[in-house]
Amino acid sequence: MSVPLYRTKAEFFRMLGHPARIQVLELLQGGPKPVCDLLAAVEIESSSLSQQLAVLRRSGIVTATRNGSSTVYALAGGDVTELMGAARRILSDLMSSRRELLQKLREGEASP
Repeated sequence: MSVPLYRTKAEFFRMLGHPARIQVLELLQGGPKPVCDLLAAVEIESSSLSQQLAVLRRSGIVTATRNGSSTVYALAGGDVTELMGAARRILSDLMSSRRELLQKLREGEASP
């Protein structure tokens, strides 16, 4: 039995549904990073970061390679950067239209 594409997409977006995972993906857009750098930037407990990295690794969206005693994480492909950029543009557009609506509401309150 095959899984419908919309369910697979929903699972993919659920996998992205944690702020720490999004932050890690944004950090990795600048290139591979060791866990210690990610931990300093994300500012969550080490065990929580490990859990979030494991989710990203299992999904195949990031890769992990050992470098001595450290593990270095990297994006698995350039499409992730495109996805993060698209999300940024969509959110920017949404926020812009909300600001415009708020401004119109405020202008309406000032009118007699």
